[in-house]
Amino acid sequence: MGISIRAYGRHRGVSDTAVRKAIAAGRITAEADGTINAARADAEWTASTRTPDAPLAASARPARARPATRSGADDAVAVAPTSAAGGGNTYAQARTANEVLKAQHHKLRIAQLKGELIDRSQVMAQVFALARAERDAWLNWPARVSSMLAAELNIDPHVMHVALERGVRQHLAELGDFNARLD
Repeated sequence: MGISIRAYGRHRGVSDTAVRKAIAAGRITAEADGTINAARADAEWTASTRTPDAPLAASARPARARPATRSGADDAVAVAPTSAAGGGNTYAQARTANEVLKAQHHKLRIAQLKGELIDRSQVMAQVFALARAERDAWLNWPARVSSMLAAELNIDPHVMHVALERGVRQHLAELGDFNARLD
């Protein structure tokens, strides 16, 4: 039979919560009755816990977040936090990523307030309206010019209109195959 969790925490100079976390993480083991063998737990604690004075081994050292710029020096830094040795991100990495995201958000907000950014849905609607107006103008063009061209060429106006309309529709069909990428 060993000592209680609270007594072991006092022995180690840590809280009982820290001792419970160490047991849950498997850094120390409790006896079957829930008490702790102080000598064995001290050895396990020392073996599995790094002291602030001890340097980290290269493989156990937490990876640092490496900034990478997107397209230029003026762009905000994009951080891809790497996992720490335990499988999660360190507090410093998470805080760095949070600060970078806040900086990017503020930069975008300032650009929006300056009028440097435009709404994508508005651009899509205007591009669609422009393309529709251009198509309608081309579809109406044969009706406007076919009679004048037929008079100049001394041919039947209806034949000229049909030929021009067929050519315009074929050209518009070729243009319709173009797919604008706005990503």
